[in-house]
Amino acid sequence: MADTVILGSGVIGLSTAYYLLQHQPGNTIHLVDSANELFASASGFAGGFLAKDWFRPELAALAALSFEEHRRLAEQENGRDNWGYAKSVTLSYDPDGLVMGEDKKRGEDWLLEGTSRAGLVDVRRELEDGEVPAWLRRTEGDSVRVIDDGSGTAIVDPLRFCKFLLEKVKAAGVQIHNPAVATRLETDEAGKLSGVMTTTCHSVYTTMDGLSPEVYSRPDGVIYVAGVNHASIPLPKPRVKAVTFDESVQKLKDIARRLIATPEGGQQEEDLEIVREGLCFRPITKRGTPYIARLPEDKLGEDFTTARGDGGGVFIAAGHGPWGISLSLGTGKVMAEMMSGKPLSADISSLGF
Repeated sequence: MADTVILGSGVIGLSTAYYLLQHQPGNTIHLVDSANELFASASGFAGGFLAKDWFRPELAALAALSFEEHRRLAEQENGRDNWGYAKSVTLSYDPDGLVMGEDKKRGEDWLLEGTSRAGLVDVRRELEDGEVPAWLRRTEGDSVRVIDDGSGTAIVDPLRFCKFLLEKVKAAGVQIHNPAVATRLETDEAGKLSGVMTTTCHSVYTTMDGLSPEVYSRPDGVIYVAGVNHASIPLPKPRVKAVTFDESVQKLKDIARRLIATPEGGQQEEDLEIVREGLCFRPITKRGTPYIARLPEDKLGEDFTTARGDGGGVFIAAGHGPWGISLSLGTGKVMAEMMSGKPLSADISSLGF
């Protein structure tokens, strides 16, 4: 059986390796990552928000599959304890009493502009008793409405989730090459590509101060705050960890101080313990949806061909934007099926070239 080389050991690469184990031996699967530290960007610092139906039609089947796979895996592997999986009641909060969702954006505009998922939400109903989290600081005249009661949204700790997947694939014999850089493609005598060389909780969406923060509580008591977005920050060089911006971090601290009620009712920054800070890069495509497909031969460059069928090929799964964690398991499952020549569990026909 041919070996499979996966470039990138974040949540998408790990998910693909995890599901490939259903189709081929672990020692024939290679994960290659150039980073000195795994999970140093979005796969380790993202919010971990999961949604079932917040997606465009092209992604609807994949999103539903992935959401169900997250639920199934958490049930099978004690996800609540092992990586903080929990259903999440999702709320819309507006300190000025307005209702989010009335002027929301759809499609890929919000993603391409580097803004927040908050512009996608649909307010569905009024609150019921017990649905407002105790940690949310209320102010006179504010508005809190329900987006999802937990049946279609959930939360995970992405760092713990990635570490869980990494340990599972390593235990099954998957070979980890890290840090290692793919330097060239190798072909056999016929020019065929033959290898790669290497050296319940709550989610709250709101608007304030021109930003659209996202706030997630996790089962371990940690509250995650994000939403200061930029569309033009250059990527760091390979093996160089991204550095946070002090001004952006301070904005998030100010938001946290305004939104989170401490047990003693304090409002000072010292009342909040900062556990981790990070900068996430979200790979996106111009069309606003990921590419999940086998690369056509004409895109491989001159003099390169691949074996037909499930004996070869170059495949891509990239451009998930802020939905990498949510779509990870579904992506990994269909990628493994595609690479193995099996029927696909979701329709991804609109995600090709």
